[in-house]
Amino acid sequence: MKTILTLNKITKKFGPITAVNNLSFTIEKGHVYGILGPNGSGKSTTLGMVLNVVNKTSGDFHWFDGSESTHEALKKVGAIIERPNFYPYMTAKQNLNLVCKIKNVTNVKIEEKLDLVGLLDRKDSKFRTFSLGMKQRLAIASALLNDPEILILDEPTNGLDPQGIHQIREIIRKIASMGTTILLASHLLDEVEKVCSHVIIIRKGEKLYDGKVDEMNSNHGYFELKAENTEQLHSYLTNNQQFDKIKIDDESGLLIAFPSQELAAHEFNKKLIAEGIVLSHLVKRRESLEQQFLELTNQKSE
Repeated sequence: MKTILTLNKITKKFGPITAVNNLSFTIEKGHVYGILGPNGSGKSTTLGMVLNVVNKTSGDFHWFDGSESTHEALKKVGAIIERPNFYPYMTAKQNLNLVCKIKNVTNVKIEEKLDLVGLLDRKDSKFRTFSLGMKQRLAIASALLNDPEILILDEPTNGLDPQGIHQIREIIRKIASMGTTILLASHLLDEVEKVCSHVIIIRKGEKLYDGKVDEMNSNHGYFELKAENTEQLHSYLTNNQQFDKIKIDDESGLLIAFPSQELAAHEFNKKLIAEGIVLSHLVKRRESLEQQFLELTNQKSE
């Protein structure tokens, strides 16, 4: 698997404030990565450092195999890290022509990229007539003009209405299906869960999780349990190191047990029967990405 970007203990301080703290992760080719965190968690600062618009305090990063300078490597990167800003009195096509001159790339793919983002029929419309969603799609087309190996997006659906959000997400999926690696920063759990294959969760500049979205979902779960002898069940769970946390749902009378490692429901039931505990209710549930995110960030803030 080809490595696109490597961060090694990268840190950024603004005076006494540490915006990013010893952050390390790797971006591999062909995946969609999401940097997920609350506002102010260091997502944009991290993207700014790897794009050479923010100076790092310590640590290091390199693009691809590290043989090229960052300046040369960035010629193979497409990025949108600020709100789209084009000349309002120029058409979409004229604006992209200008971008081609600035980037020193051919303009032969302008219409292809406009078609990709659903703006080909508006190529001769002035930028000032575009909605916010259309402006964002034009910015994506602009970032794709050099056929980058990776596309970086900072909060790509921020401020958009539901239709605009849906359109951007569909475009991200389409670009990814064509083999382009994508790295996007977002505070929206729904966004990451729907479009990303991998997630890096950060809070206060520190990494809390780094891995596949589906593995995160599959490795976290809990049991809903009920027995006639609740005290006996609770005592067994409390004294069993296999369970990290036990909660009591006062409304339903259920015990909620979080195993420290993957445990099948039938295996768990056998163990309880061997202890003389007969359950009247046993359901194994998966935590959503939202539940896991809140649990991770709450632990960090305590």
